[in-house]
Amino acid sequence: MEAPPLPTRPVPLHPGVPGLGNTLAFLRDPLAILRTLQQRYDRIVHLRIGGRHQYLVLRPEDAKHVLQENHRNYGRSPAFQVLKIFLGNGLLTSEGDFWRRQRRLAQPAFHRQKLAALAQTMVSETASWLTELKQPDRHQPVNISQAFMDVTMRIVCKTLFGSDVVGRLDGLSTALDTLNYLANDRMLSPVRFPMHWPTPTNLRFKRAGVVVDSFIYGVINQRTQLAHSDRDDLLDMLRLAEDEDTGERMSSQQLRDECVTLFAAGHETTAVSMAWTMHLLTQHPDVAARLRDEAMLHLGSAPLPPPEAFRSMTYTMQVIQESMRLYPPAWIMSRLALADDPIGPYTIPAGDTALVSPYLLHRDPVSWPDPDRFDPDRFAPGWDKERHSYAYLPFGGGPRLCIGNQFALLEMQILLGMLMRDFTVQAASDRPVTTQPLITLRPKRPVYVRLA
Repeated sequence: MEAPPLPTRPVPLHPGVPGLGNTLAFLRDPLAILRTLQQRYDRIVHLRIGGRHQYLVLRPEDAKHVLQENHRNYGRSPAFQVLKIFLGNGLLTSEGDFWRRQRRLAQPAFHRQKLAALAQTMVSETASWLTELKQPDRHQPVNISQAFMDVTMRIVCKTLFGSDVVGRLDGLSTALDTLNYLANDRMLSPVRFPMHWPTPTNLRFKRAGVVVDSFIYGVINQRTQLAHSDRDDLLDMLRLAEDEDTGERMSSQQLRDECVTLFAAGHETTAVSMAWTMHLLTQHPDVAARLRDEAMLHLGSAPLPPPEAFRSMTYTMQVIQESMRLYPPAWIMSRLALADDPIGPYTIPAGDTALVSPYLLHRDPVSWPDPDRFDPDRFAPGWDKERHSYAYLPFGGGPRLCIGNQFALLEMQILLGMLMRDFTVQAASDRPVTTQPLITLRPKRPVYVRLA
């Protein structure tokens, strides 16, 4: 039986500059052009960015088609080749049978019972961090963006590598930040020099990569030299995981790639989300007061609240979810079409890129009335019965849903609950906080607050 003919209706092409298409507009303000496209087009729009044809889907049902229902037709886009330069072939960048094997090996490390064991580490690190925040002059503004970067790095170090590495973090955060900025520039640049060319940018990239690799390989080598290890951290879970079919374990290279991926993604995205949450709370003191009341009720005055106490803090989770709706760290995703793929009356051609933007889906007025308003009650119990399952994608969707999503949500709930119990938060400046869409959606300048 012959396959039905593919739809032939042309995808609407968004006008651009001759020769450059929509590249310049995307470089100037990608979020603004995304909102324009959302208002102007109904289902899918054809863009030309960085010399490639890209197709942005605008409806949650079509996002589900690309990411889940027909995911086997979509591979990693060329943008991921840039990330591979420093992440290697980890879960974020690998694909096919290799990705499936790695995902199978890593999945047990993130099971609910494993996270419960790691939660106490999150609580103790958060308590130490809050003690440090109480020391400075309360009248001085606090760079809460950097503070969250610091504590999330400490948490990912303790949970991933154990307690013996926190004192060896000098330069690591700066190196990861450098890699983030340089990878973003390389992704959007129409001209990419080969990495072996000794350009100033390539040399900075390599120097930052050496710092990260030296740290990661040092920890892995130290651990593998131990005859017995009972740390029960994520590194041991990954290192000792065996393929159920072959009995094989990850090589040092594979361990390195997964550790770098978890390390880079595991602290930066959480820190950025928490910084946005603090910014929103300074603008909505009624929400902050309700958060504090819930924290006092469930956590009391215990220096180290039991991890199970956080499960009852439903409003805290609603605030986190609403913050990630407005400012999803992964604001856009790209997939390479391996074969022509019909979507409604249109076709995404083989070899071109499909784009899915959580930022847009999260601000779709059909799914989210008054989408720019901050309202945690959108996520009151039962919220997910009212909306399409792909109207909210802070961690992606389909088989490649972020493996650390529950880890991140638990960490954010602990950080936010304990911080709001111990402090009241106010804005330190009336200057607007604007967005900086890099690989993750960051505030353009650090968020400063006053803690009292």
